[in-house]
Amino acid sequence: MPSLHTRARKRFGQHFLIRPEIGERIIDLAQLEPDQNALEIGPGRGALTGRLAERANQLLLIEIDRDLAAELRQRHAANPSVRIVEADVLRIDLEEELREVAPVTVVANLPYNISTPLITRLVEWPQLYRRMVLMLQREVAERICAPPGGRDYGSLSVAVQLAAKPRIHFSVPPSAFRPAPKVDSAVISIEPFEKPLLSDAERQAVRRLTRGLFSQRRKQMGKLLRSQSKNAAAILEKLNIDPQRRPETLAPDDFVQITRLIEDNA
Repeated sequence: MPSLHTRARKRFGQHFLIRPEIGERIIDLAQLEPDQNALEIGPGRGALTGRLAERANQLLLIEIDRDLAAELRQRHAANPSVRIVEADVLRIDLEEELREVAPVTVVANLPYNISTPLITRLVEWPQLYRRMVLMLQREVAERICAPPGGRDYGSLSVAVQLAAKPRIHFSVPPSAFRPAPKVDSAVISIEPFEKPLLSDAERQAVRRLTRGLFSQRRKQMGKLLRSQSKNAAAILEKLNIDPQRRPETLAPDDFVQITRLIEDNA
């Protein structure tokens, strides 16, 4: 069935997948069982949607483009297990939308301009998803999976790695999309830990701390932490962290311990 419009809309960051074999690899990585539910974010022209509808028990589609949403409704009108929500995924109450189908497997070819805020939001609710298989900008994928010590490691790395295990599976060239983006993409999986490491309040507190610290990543921890706590020196000493170290050298759990001591001494 042809699309209702053929040109990608720049304001939505649309780059449509045109290589079926890459879609198959993504679906295989989703590892969907017949009794499991799925969420596809930004299905676009449906390069992945038909295969997901065949495999999932219930499939929720969230599409911001009204023309594409209308086409998806028409295409899947005979399938009661497919539900389409026409909305901006960054603005809707995702927890409410998923209430009756969670946990879901999230599959998406993400627009580059929403990948970081969306992933940050998704990992705040690890109980809502079983796993995520996402195609996104290669640079963002490397930031998500980066270990401590390098320039790619930052607050996004910490946020994801405290909630789940991320892994890069393969790269995707610009030629796999129409229109072709200017950068390479990558497909990653993000699998939540069976038992959450942090409470919701702790997760938010760590996120605030790391955003502040990594916004000035070239500065040393001794100086940075003084803006967060009057007990900065004592906290670093208790955790045996050299105040001359920079944020990028600390492991995710170090930020958890720092956050807890700040809260204890508030």
